Amino acid sequence: MFSFIPNEYFLLAFGFILLIKGGDWFVDAASGIAKRFHLPELLIGATVVAIGTTLPEVMTSAMGAAAGSGAVAYGNAIGSIICNTSLIAALTIAIKPAKADRKSLIFPVCFFFGTAIFYSLNAYLFGRFDLWMGIVLLLGFVVYMIINVINMKKNPAPAETIEVDEHDVESKTETTSTLGLLKDIGVLIVSALVIAVGAYLLVESATTIAHDLGVPETIISLTIVALGTSLPELVTAITALMKGHGALSLGNIIGANIFNLVLVSGAAITINPFDVPSEATFLGNNASLIFDIPLVFAVMAIMTVPTIIKGKLQRWQGITLLSLYAAYCVLQFVILPNFA
Repeated sequence: MFSFIPNEYFLLAFGFILLIKGGDWFVDAASGIAKRFHLPELLIGATVVAIGTTLPEVMTSAMGAAAGSGAVAYGNAIGSIICNTSLIAALTIAIKPAKADRKSLIFPVCFFFGTAIFYSLNAYLFGRFDLWMGIVLLLGFVVYMIINVINMKKNPAPAETIEVDEHDVESKTETTSTLGLLKDIGVLIVSALVIAVGAYLLVESATTIAHDLGVPETIISLTIVALGTSLPELVTAITALMKGHGALSLGNIIGANIFNLVLVSGAAITINPFDVPSEATFLGNNASLIFDIPLVFAVMAIMTVPTIIKGKLQRWQGITLLSLYAAYCVLQFVILPNFA
């Protein structure tokens, strides 16, 4: 009865359903773990949640690199950072600006810009990403996680005060806490897999549809694939916002952007080193070096610098970032094709 509808559209819809449900489970489990260990939500978002929502980027970039498609690996990582910040974070900021813990923000923000400078220097100076760089980026991921774990132990979130009977605590707390923790960890793992499968189905179907419409691979990786693999961040951000976990949402975006550089790019480069894609050009120059990389720095600076100074997100930041993303899409789909 529905034979006139291509299979890609069914997969597209099913991928969306998996992403939405997986994101709902993921946020509940992550916030549960944060409360159980009295950990700051921003740090949980920048580590545990960010790893889970970055799984689609890791899978897509690794598969692209293994297949010899450096454009997919590169475009997915850079495009996801732009999408995460100027679309996903921007939407949540524009809808409901939230307060932010400046102390918890300083380290991940500085780590991101330090890594981004290292990544960019290689792109501009050498025009390619060699094996040694991939290894350095992966080591950076390990260092980032270790430092975050240390910070979590040093800066625990205040415990909630709840009146309970002492005898009940002695007899029930240990068993209940252990079972609850195992349940949260199980839900976290399952929901991360559900999110990854949903993103994979969505990206595969969207890419097939785009190819059928004649859209070039570089543009697909920087926009469609990047948006598709960033949907877990979008679902997690919106779900966290609706559930009142604004810090978790902000931490997730910053952490995911860091992982796109150190984990996603590091893994792809280590698997198969590649040149900076140069398919798209502007006035005879590599368009990615002119627009994409500078935009990564610009959108992260707009989102984080005023937030650290003021200790809160402001609606103008979200509106500005959304405007930049709209202009970026026009650039990719309308302007650059005319300069090819």
